[in-house]
Amino acid sequence: MPTQKKPPTWGELTQEQQQILAPLAVDWDNLEPERKRKWIGIAKRYPKMKPDEQVRVQRRMQAWAKLTPKERQAARERYKKMEKLPPEKKQGLKQQWEEYNRLPEQERRKLGSTPRKPAAPTRPAKSPAEPTPPPAAPPALSEERVSPVAPTPPANR
Repeated sequence: MPTQKKPPTWGELTQEQQQILAPLAVDWDNLEPERKRKWIGIAKRYPKMKPDEQVRVQRRMQAWAKLTPKERQAARERYKKMEKLPPEKKQGLKQQWEEYNRLPEQERRKLGSTPRKPAAPTRPAKSPAEPTPPPAAPPALSEERVSPVAPTPPANR
């Protein structure tokens, strides 16, 4: 039975692979063989991706590279948890995530940095004649993200 070849070190990657996987350069030689194979597979598919997909992959790779090992493990666990959800629950979370992503960047940052407890109102309550908009990002969304690579703000900061 043939054994699997050991994944390459950073120096053994092709120039194209190094360029694509650049955000992972610092951590590459410390990655588990399984993870290296996954990233090499992404690098192989990368040239065939549409430009917007390439931008998304690079952005996610950069965000992933900035995570601590503990944050990465938490992201993997959230992903596994998401995979076990029933399809209707997944669809609901996906819809909430899309609503969150449609918010202006400043609003998303504000939501991402606030504690998960409901904040005290900062302005007087609206009169009954004014409609109340639906909540922008429910707490469940921040607990179970759709994207396993998206960085999650630590809850205790």
